[in-house]
Amino acid sequence: MIRAGSVAAVEQAGTVTAPEAEAVNLSGRWVIPGLWDHHVHFDQWTIQQQRIDLSATESAAEVAQLAAQHAADRSEPLVGFGFRDGLWPDTPSREALDEATGSLPAVMIAGDLHCAWLNTAAEEMLGVRAEADGVIRENDWFPALERLQQSVTLTAEQYQQTAQAAAARGVVGVVDFENTDNMVAWPQRVADGVDQLRVEISVWPDRLDQAVAAGLKTGDPVGDSGLITMGPLKVISDGSLNTRTAWCWDSYPGIDPGHPHPCGMATVPADKLVELLRTARDNGIAAAIHAIGDRANTVVLDAFESLGMTGVIEHAQLLKDEDLPRFADLGLTASVQPEHAMDDRDVADAYWAGRTQRAFPLHSLLELGVELRLGSDAPVAPLDPWVAISAAVHRSRGERESWHPEQRISVQAALAASTRGRDTVRAGDLADIAVIEADPFTCDRDQLRQMTVAATLVGGRFTHREI
Repeated sequence: MIRAGSVAAVEQAGTVTAPEAEAVNLSGRWVIPGLWDHHVHFDQWTIQQQRIDLSATESAAEVAQLAAQHAADRSEPLVGFGFRDGLWPDTPSREALDEATGSLPAVMIAGDLHCAWLNTAAEEMLGVRAEADGVIRENDWFPALERLQQSVTLTAEQYQQTAQAAAARGVVGVVDFENTDNMVAWPQRVADGVDQLRVEISVWPDRLDQAVAAGLKTGDPVGDSGLITMGPLKVISDGSLNTRTAWCWDSYPGIDPGHPHPCGMATVPADKLVELLRTARDNGIAAAIHAIGDRANTVVLDAFESLGMTGVIEHAQLLKDEDLPRFADLGLTASVQPEHAMDDRDVADAYWAGRTQRAFPLHSLLELGVELRLGSDAPVAPLDPWVAISAAVHRSRGERESWHPEQRISVQAALAASTRGRDTVRAGDLADIAVIEADPFTCDRDQLRQMTVAATLVGGRFTHREI
C-alpha cells in the first residue's frame, strides 16, 4: 500500500481494502527498493548519444579512419567518445588527425574522460595546446572539456530521454558529478519536466565558495520539487589507469625514464586537498574525492584522517594492503564502479602487473566492514545498475573467465550497495521502488545484466511502467 509518497503497509494480497486506490497486480514479480547510480556525469551521458562511438576502435589508425569517414561533408565540429589507448599498437599524432579531418575541428575523447586527442583546428577552437602527440590530459584538458560541453545546447526533451532510460532500469536516484552549475541547472530541469529521478548534486572546487555563500549544506533541498538535494564537494586527486596518470607508488612499465610523471600524477597538491576538505567540513558539505592509484588513495586517506572527517572515496581502484582497513577505521565509504574492472582488466594486467590482486578490491573492503556504493561513472560505463551489479557479483562478461574471482561480492551485497543499504521494502519507507521480472538471487551473470524492469516508482509515482 502506497499513500502520500510512502509505503503505508506491506501485506498479503487481498488483506488490505482500499476502494479508492488503484490496484496493480504484481503476481510473479519481485519488488525491491529503487536503485541508485552513485556516480554519473549526467550532461556527458546525455551528450554521448550525439557523439561518434569510438569504443570498438583498437588503434590510433582506426580512430583516425573513423574520424575521416565522419568528417566528410560535415561543417560542425566532430566529437568522438570512447577510445581506450592503453594497449594500442601505435600512437596518436596531431598530424594524423589533421590529415584525416582537415580544417574541421576534431575532438576525440577517451573513454575515461581524462584525455582527448585534438587536431590543430580543435586546439584553436578550444584555445588550448596539446602535447606533441596531439593529446591533452588531466588538468589541461578538463577546462577545455567544460568549454566543449557549454558549446552544446541540450533540450529538456533530451534530458527527459536520459532520465526516462534510467528509470526504465529501476533507477530512482543519481549522484551527479557533472562539473557545471548544478545548483541552478537541476531545479530548472525539474521545472521543465525532468522529474523521473532524485538527484544529489555535487559542487567542484571552483564553485565551492558559491555553495558556501548560498548556505547550502549536504542534504539540504535545492529548489522546491523535493527531488534535488545538495550533495558533496567533488575533487579529482589523480588521473586514470588507461591514461596512465593514476598516481601510484610504482612506476608504469615502459614509461620513458625522463617522463615527468612515471608513476602517474597528483592533480591537486596534498595541502590544497586538505584546505578544500576543511572548507567543506566547516560549512556542512560532505566530500567525495576521486582517487584511483594506490598512492592517491594513501594521500586522500591521510587528508581525511588529518581532519577527523568522514566522506567518500570515488573509485578506490588500486589500494595498498595496509590502506584497506583505514577505510573502515576512518568511517569512509568506497564508491566503486564494478564495470570499470571489466573494461580495464587487460590494461590493469599490463600496467599494474603483480598488483592486480589488490585492484578493484570490493570483497576485501566489504569484509572489513566498509560501506560500498555502486555506480557507473556514466558515460565511462552505462548508466545501468544491473550492469554494475552483475560485474560486482561475477567479475566477468562475454566469454571471459572471472577476473580475480576472490574479489566477487554477493548479490545481496551488490543490491545493498545499489539501494543505499535497503534490503527490502518496508512500511514507513519512501515509496522509491523497482519491480523486476526475475529473482535476482537465482539469475546468472547475463540475466542480471539484462534484468527486465516492469515498473519504477519515485515517491509512489510511476516513472516507468510496463504493468
